[in-house]
Amino acid sequence: MGADILVMGALHLDVIVNAPALPAPDETMMGKDVAYRFGGKGGNQAVSAARMGGKVAMIGVVGTDDFAQPLRAELARADVDMSMLATCDGASGMSVAIVQNDGSYGAVVVSGVNRQINAQQAKLDPPPKVVVLQNEIPVAENHALLARLPQDVTVIWNAAPALTRDAVMVGRADILVVNRLEAAMQAGLPHDLPDPEAALTQLAREGRAVIITLGADGYIAQARDGTRFGAKAHRVPVISTHGAGDAFVGALAAEIARGADLAAAAAFAQGAAALHVSTPLEGRADITPAQLRHAFGL
Repeated sequence: MGADILVMGALHLDVIVNAPALPAPDETMMGKDVAYRFGGKGGNQAVSAARMGGKVAMIGVVGTDDFAQPLRAELARADVDMSMLATCDGASGMSVAIVQNDGSYGAVVVSGVNRQINAQQAKLDPPPKVVVLQNEIPVAENHALLARLPQDVTVIWNAAPALTRDAVMVGRADILVVNRLEAAMQAGLPHDLPDPEAALTQLAREGRAVIITLGADGYIAQARDGTRFGAKAHRVPVISTHGAGDAFVGALAAEIARGADLAAAAAFAQGAAALHVSTPLEGRADITPAQLRHAFGL
């Protein structure tokens, strides 16, 4: 394969609408403008890792519709290896996101042919250093890929979207990356009022590294050796938080593949997320690792 980082996950074309607010049920609202952007957690994380200097390959599926070409084009633009990308009859994955004036958003995702992804698409000779997985594809395919991996491959699992606890993934993931809600669900704690510190304690007991992202509050983390650390978020003007978590995970994977420890990789990832949310959509593809390190003194 030749890549240091292998990402398996969903590919979507995101339809992003800027509007004053999220519409209420039965409400029709006039939006400000619309953009069509590459997305899907797997795709976003693969592109983020590649733009942050990683050598990345992607396992994914596109359809036979008009959305397939821009999805392939964005992977190619980021120099992501597409030799494990499949094409299946049907509609490519897509989403509609409504971004409010304060940068927060709501979204609806349609999986399309992402449901047909197959772990057997993976070429593992030689194996990658890092594998990145999420929850937007069938759980069985994540499990199937894990079963094929050598034990010395570092598995980063971004347990998003939030699902019920997955014992197989919890048992194999070397680094778990979750937000407040996802952390509570994987820890088996109440998720109506999530307590990230309690969730971190519970998840770290199981022997893996854990990072809980807290949005504007930064992140908290614990390494496998028990070292606990965290950082407040960088103060930046927020244009849109859409895709910030994926920017974090991709940058984290790139630094881990380069041999960084968890604390250094998390600091780098937080910088990537900060630049992502403070950069207009059309400029995000031009963010470089050097720019990131200079901006935040990394």
